[in-house]
Amino acid sequence: MPEVDVKLVLRSTRVVTPEGTRAAAVLVAGEEIEAVLPYDAGVPAGARVEDFGDDVLMPGLVDTHVHVNDPGRTEWEGFWTATRAAAAGGITTLLDMPLNSLPPTTTVENLGVKRQVAGPKAHIDTGFWGGAIPSNTKDLHPLYEAGVFGFKCFLSPSGVEEFPELDQEQLARSMAEIAGFGGLLIVHAEDPHQLAEAPQRSGGKYADFLASRPRDAENAAIEGLIAQARRLDARVHVLHLSSGDALPQIAAAKREGLRVTVESCPHFLTLTAEEVPDGATEFKCCPPIREAVNQDVLWAGLADGTIDCIVSDHSPCTTDLKTPDFASAWGGISSLQLGLPAIWTEARRRGHTLDDVVRWMSAAPAGLAGLTRKGAVEAGRDADFAVLAPDETFTVDPAGLFHRNQVTAYAGKTLYGVVRSTWLRGKRIAADGVLTPPTGRLLERNH
Repeated sequence: MPEVDVKLVLRSTRVVTPEGTRAAAVLVAGEEIEAVLPYDAGVPAGARVEDFGDDVLMPGLVDTHVHVNDPGRTEWEGFWTATRAAAAGGITTLLDMPLNSLPPTTTVENLGVKRQVAGPKAHIDTGFWGGAIPSNTKDLHPLYEAGVFGFKCFLSPSGVEEFPELDQEQLARSMAEIAGFGGLLIVHAEDPHQLAEAPQRSGGKYADFLASRPRDAENAAIEGLIAQARRLDARVHVLHLSSGDALPQIAAAKREGLRVTVESCPHFLTLTAEEVPDGATEFKCCPPIREAVNQDVLWAGLADGTIDCIVSDHSPCTTDLKTPDFASAWGGISSLQLGLPAIWTEARRRGHTLDDVVRWMSAAPAGLAGLTRKGAVEAGRDADFAVLAPDETFTVDPAGLFHRNQVTAYAGKTLYGVVRSTWLRGKRIAADGVLTPPTGRLLERNH
């Protein structure tokens, strides 16, 4: 290794690597990790050394489920605010969902609009999902060739009229098209018939809202999705799983060799229905936060590998849309900046390690999206890092969040894990809440 190539050495007594956590020195050449060496390895001449002591050096998180809403609904969120929040929370890569922006990412032209808006505002590396809606089957392959990472669809109404759901025939058509060119379909899986049959009551009672989005709606939709994936030999990913009842059929599909993966989210894994006050619609999301006993089943699914990854499903809105009526309030949890400490707080309580958290929140999402340069502290990867003080706590103050609207279900919670700094391709981009100007790049599939 030529000494002249090494510009930076990052040291910690706790570096999370694919082989486990150990004391190490990470050598960075330009934007890339050159090597991971013993902690006391000699420093090449001219290299700058940063020693983090006992703070944990881990790969930057990869969040593949973020609603940035830019352009078109920028009063809800935007690339500037969302990527600042992500950087402050230890996230170095995100993938933006195709809806809630205007226009939605359903054509190559619309993707171009999104990229033009995102480019100068991205504080972290940013990629894009395409959308699959009833009218755009012909646009799917061109979008894939233009670099989207896959395609999102809904099986029940999305909440915005410009992004309609797919019925079973349309799902089969889109899935067959995407499977034909080797793409990935990611699915909001709630069955519209089950939702229609569930009791629908307006008002502020969380129990009424929970009853309106039953587990059976998820279970039935996932059962149908697996059947279609089997028939078409397609690769599918279940978004934001909240029903633990669906895990046995997902595990069986994996054992069968079907290419089915699944994610869950911090709010399903750290918040419970029992703690949601009536009228507190900052907790509203679809599918909903369920009971504590269901949460235990989700954690068991993470532990045994049935659930592959944890991502935010950050879906913010303006304060006025969070009315006290659960039936009419916008459904979405804002958590982009808080996902790592929220999950770490619960994971450590349940006996999990930061190695587990990194696998769920960095390595697995990177693998899902094919981001081969992200998700691990090892040679050849981008020099993307988060530095975490895992034993320190803080209390969530909404005013301290970088999201455009400081509405969060985590307000007032005391969490473990303070993100000291975040590094993107060898440069520190956030430290103790202070961020540098944006240097994020727009990512394309397989680039």
